[in-house]
Amino acid sequence: MLAEDQQVLHDALAWAAQGLRLWLVSVARTWGTAPRPVGSWAVLAGDGRISGSVSGGCIEDDLVARMRAGELDRSLPFLLRYGVTADEAHRFGLPCGGTLELVVEPNPPLSMLRELQQRLQAGERLLRSVDLANGAIDCRAAQASDESALLAQQFRAVLGPRWRLLIVGAGQIARYLAPMATAIGFDVTVCDPRFEAEAAWDVALAPMVRDMPDDFLLHWQPDAHSAVVAVSHDPKIDDLLLLEALKSAAFFIGAIGSQANQAKRRERLAGFDLSAGEIARLRGPVGLDIGSKTPPEIAVSIAAELVAVRSGRR
Repeated sequence: MLAEDQQVLHDALAWAAQGLRLWLVSVARTWGTAPRPVGSWAVLAGDGRISGSVSGGCIEDDLVARMRAGELDRSLPFLLRYGVTADEAHRFGLPCGGTLELVVEPNPPLSMLRELQQRLQAGERLLRSVDLANGAIDCRAAQASDESALLAQQFRAVLGPRWRLLIVGAGQIARYLAPMATAIGFDVTVCDPRFEAEAAWDVALAPMVRDMPDDFLLHWQPDAHSAVVAVSHDPKIDDLLLLEALKSAAFFIGAIGSQANQAKRRERLAGFDLSAGEIARLRGPVGLDIGSKTPPEIAVSIAAELVAVRSGRR
């Protein structure tokens, strides 16, 4: 399963190969409550197909109508604003007070799209800049402080893996969680030191390493955009990982297991050099309580909690 940025580029290049005209459309600014964050993008083809999303529906339909009416036929990138009036907000399905401004780029250079695709496939995190005055495009490796934003006449968008997820344990839950996490924007790595786990793992789902998870975590260097989820079912593996993860800057640290097993785990962790506050960071049982029982259902609950925490929801 391709992550969103790569899916947009894959479809754009496929449609260009069919001789279709293209427009890149990106969320440049928002006011109030908007359905998609700044930097979200989509590609619109001349036959009306769209890949990606800037609103989730109604605005995309309006963009297709504008394209067919010739309103998007310009030579340079330009801005479109939606939701300025209450009537517009209602028409386009925007929340009360929601307004968003889009950057529309007619005829994006195919060489640029190919370069982006290759660099994102290599795992790079990129900052793409578009000068609205002359259409000039620049692309460089993104820094940790870079954010998607419209600054005067320059639109900047961060592309590629903005978030990382380390899954410890290459079992059934990981088989479902890895592609789900990739689809919601995480760069996923699976770690499991057990030989039999490596033999059964499908590397198409995510890369796998056989290091001890606590050792690999120190090499991985989790930051505030990193999440760690232990699903190995082996306390010897999971607890060693958690001893290091709970002291790290990771924004999300979770482990599977029943409430009773989580209580025992917290008792074990308290016997090491972890503070009460560090132990309290552990999300266990990990995943939102949706009544999940099967591995795919548990993976859905974990992915949902990752999104909730990443979005700042309690």
